[in-house]
Amino acid sequence: MAREHTLDEAKFHCQWDNSLRPALEINPGDTVHFRTREVSNNQVTPGCSAEILSKLDFNKIYPLAGPVYVNGAQPGDALVVELLDLQTQGWAWTGVLPGLGLLKEEFSQPYIHHWDLTNKRTTEFRPGIVIPLDPFPGVIGVAPKEPGQHAVMPPGAFGGNMDIRHLHAGTTLYLPVQVEGALFSVGDCHAGQGDGEVCVTGMEAPMALTLRFGLLKGAGITEPRFLTSGPLNPKFEGMGYYATTGIGPNLYEDAQKAVRYMIDWLTREKGLSPEDAYLLCSAVGDLKISEIVDQPNWIVSFYMPLSVFVR
Repeated sequence: MAREHTLDEAKFHCQWDNSLRPALEINPGDTVHFRTREVSNNQVTPGCSAEILSKLDFNKIYPLAGPVYVNGAQPGDALVVELLDLQTQGWAWTGVLPGLGLLKEEFSQPYIHHWDLTNKRTTEFRPGIVIPLDPFPGVIGVAPKEPGQHAVMPPGAFGGNMDIRHLHAGTTLYLPVQVEGALFSVGDCHAGQGDGEVCVTGMEAPMALTLRFGLLKGAGITEPRFLTSGPLNPKFEGMGYYATTGIGPNLYEDAQKAVRYMIDWLTREKGLSPEDAYLLCSAVGDLKISEIVDQPNWIVSFYMPLSVFVR
């Protein structure tokens, strides 16, 4: 019979390591209620100044709830993770971290915005800019097969720091099991984020998550896959998008150009500061590869949903 479990936010780890002792042991079919801390592990607090972002202890960031040992999971299987429910906990932050982000040369000073999430459905960025909440876990994965400690920030074939905004409630994720028991962990949750997370932070938030686990024996998948339950961005559709493009032989530089052009548009047309425009791009804007077959130039587009601008 399937059971329900609770894993408190105090049980966490900050690196991938397949030798960690499990914080919880479950069976396929069980449901787990997690509570996770925001990505800085309480170094950032509601209302704090931006200066903390230049003083973060990176050994403490990415607190991941887990690991969870799933009985019967073996390498070659797929761990099935159903994302049933995600609830924000009243606040979040988005910021510029010196030395990080798509435009780290232009935005080199710490900058922070604190979000009021008490509404649970929407949050106001600036007067006239209202953003729907769409929570998801930025980091979700199983332990990698390679021994030793591994930083959380880069994703891998095991999942990890994928920052896929569509892993929200209603989505089913399939993770390739790499070690016995899978050793699943989750954290770095966001109340919302655009595709690309261009300033390196989304709406960083503590979260309550409810996930149900299953196993596909011998599935043989080598990297994560997921199944959505409907349209990708239903909370943003309906009023169209303003899009900018970057064109050239380097996808990374094309992405940079597309975001720069969007920041320029937001500052001129919407009256935002460059810093606020950059944060808004990270929180709701979407980078997309529009063309990659017509050598030698590729096209990256950046989409800003017009629905966030309240008339």
